[in-house]
Amino acid sequence: MKYFNRLAMGTCYYPEHWDESLWLNDLQRMLKAGIGTIRIAEFAWNKFENEEGVFTFDFFDRFLDVVEQTDMKVIFCTPTATPPAWLTQKYPEVLQADQDGHIFYHGCRRHYNYNAPVYLEKTRIIVEELAQHYADRKCIVGWQIDNELNCQIGEFFSEADSAAFRVFLKEKYGTLNKLNEAWGTVFWNQTYTDWSQIYLPRHTPHNTSNPHLKLDSLRFYSESCISYCKLHYDILKKYLPKNVFVTTQGLFPHVNYNRLHDEALDFLTYDSYPMFGLSDEGGNRLKDRKWSMELARIRGAGNEFGIMEQQSGPGGWYNRRFMPTPKPGQIRLWTYQSVANGADYISYFRWRTCTFGTEIYWHGILNYDNQDNRRLQEITDIGREFEKLSDLAGKTYQAKVAILYDYDNEWDGETDVWHGPLRKYSNAGLFQALQESHVPFNYVTVSPDLRAADLKAYDVVFAPHMTITDPGLAECMKEYVKGGGTLIAGARTGYKDRNGRCPMEVMPIGMTDLFGMEIRDFTALNAGSPYAYAALGDKKLYMPVFHDLLKRRMHFSVFHVLSLTNFVQRDKILICDNTIPLAGTVIDKLCPRSFAGYKPSVAADLPKQIRFTCSGRRKLNQVQVLFHKGQQALHDRKFLCHTFIAFWVVISRGQNDIDPFLKSKHRTSIFKFIQVDDVRTEIMEIEHLDSSSLFVIAGEKITQLNDAPSFLGAQ
Repeated sequence: MKYFNRLAMGTCYYPEHWDESLWLNDLQRMLKAGIGTIRIAEFAWNKFENEEGVFTFDFFDRFLDVVEQTDMKVIFCTPTATPPAWLTQKYPEVLQADQDGHIFYHGCRRHYNYNAPVYLEKTRIIVEELAQHYADRKCIVGWQIDNELNCQIGEFFSEADSAAFRVFLKEKYGTLNKLNEAWGTVFWNQTYTDWSQIYLPRHTPHNTSNPHLKLDSLRFYSESCISYCKLHYDILKKYLPKNVFVTTQGLFPHVNYNRLHDEALDFLTYDSYPMFGLSDEGGNRLKDRKWSMELARIRGAGNEFGIMEQQSGPGGWYNRRFMPTPKPGQIRLWTYQSVANGADYISYFRWRTCTFGTEIYWHGILNYDNQDNRRLQEITDIGREFEKLSDLAGKTYQAKVAILYDYDNEWDGETDVWHGPLRKYSNAGLFQALQESHVPFNYVTVSPDLRAADLKAYDVVFAPHMTITDPGLAECMKEYVKGGGTLIAGARTGYKDRNGRCPMEVMPIGMTDLFGMEIRDFTALNAGSPYAYAALGDKKLYMPVFHDLLKRRMHFSVFHVLSLTNFVQRDKILICDNTIPLAGTVIDKLCPRSFAGYKPSVAADLPKQIRFTCSGRRKLNQVQVLFHKGQQALHDRKFLCHTFIAFWVVISRGQNDIDPFLKSKHRTSIFKFIQVDDVRTEIMEIEHLDSSSLFVIAGEKITQLNDAPSFLGAQ
């Protein structure tokens, strides 16, 4: 069901912060500016239940009566993000704890836990009371559940959480024997003989937990959040009219937002604060533009979405974080960033800056003085523009490029230093390359239900560093490629199963036939490694994280293989974390562009010339480039692939008219031509190949690898 038939603007309003004499004037000023919806009550539990079991609705009844004198619409909230002092004092078991058992006490927000039975009961009661009382209010068009679930705290260690974790594990594994097997508890004598011995990760030397327990704990945190949200959702839907929506915000740690959307919401919203990007002192070259990555993530969790909090002023708490004020035009820029990424509803945080409390410096549209200002004028202008753009509402974001997003890999990478930094490095670089090349993309979430048909709409699919894989995902990628798609996968693909264990199988597990190669060796690079660079012409390319060594297999099922690596953008050349960057071909050759005046390339339009240049003294028997669109195999050649690579491209579309040639600074032996069905393939036998000086052409540019690791030799 579509809930917005036009682009709409809103703001966050806190009637409990202001004298009642301001209410009507505030609403009228909002409407004049084009703001037609307000969000209220997310931190106002005491206004409804100031003492246990005694419910009063007078305050918000009076406010909604004022609202109904106008055309303003309301998004009402369940106020469970901040439990009242009487509740946490009487029932301290509802309070959250850190890993060492230290309690988070009353005085901030999000200090409760999802699993204390008494808090679940108190939540049920307050939500039911509010739903019953306000369900028939005509001005209420939607409800927000809680506020920013898993914000502030994304891991939970209260006694109630550990007890619920044991229940979660019993339901998943059934027996302790199966749990011990899945977690490999025989290692370091971690075997459990009673369920009561199991806790969420606790403080240990070097803070090192069993990695399989750790992964299950993060899944449990997500499950707890979804279950708590669904408790609200089911109660609200029992009382609300069908046209009144229920939502909440993302994105915060350790929540599977696709499941949250599907099981406990009508649609998702997002709190967009691009100023965080401008305050980033790290290597974020995109600054506030980086927030399009988060908008793409929320879009990937459910097609329709809105912005519940769009930054409208400088932000910061009194004791942490401070940001500059948006420059003239910047609020408009951020608004259209959200709209361009698919948002139909934009709500600005907040109407007026609070004059007291922790967020005294988290400014809204108006300053403390309550006077009209340039920010209000800018939003008023946006409102007029929205009237001319109303047809955009409900439109589907168009993209021919997808990035696979997998929660297990993201969560496992938080503590696994062998692939977590690689994922972070690549994801940022890939996003930057796509952004600066103006290539629209979608995130597609990996789930047991993912099928090749879900990827059919995309010409190119990136699967960066899928360390954890399973047979279903492998089969999905194979079917996608067989159907004509272009798949790009990364280093450390196919190392682990869904339990986070490394099976005793050839890597990438279950996908050697897909890529036509095996991982025979690998290495992480230490900081300052002399092998962390490659040369592209006169450019020095930084490739510092991880390398896989691949060997070409004898049999193939889907083919053209080109080498890539960890995605890093340097001077608009797509680089990867390894020695063979596919210089520009993925972005320039495979990805359709969107900006005006650019004639897009045909997807997977492979170069007609592949140029190999070799020099040096060390001998390597053969190097092969294969273009293939069928399921043929070459049995009479020994395929050696000693190029030290971490990223691979598999392209099922063939290229018949290939005219490769070989060139060398020094003497090179002959090369032979082989015909396989309608595909011409070159086998180039190369002598005098120095392992410290490899050259490979990708597209029409030569990539030279200098200072290759010493074990990069012929075998």
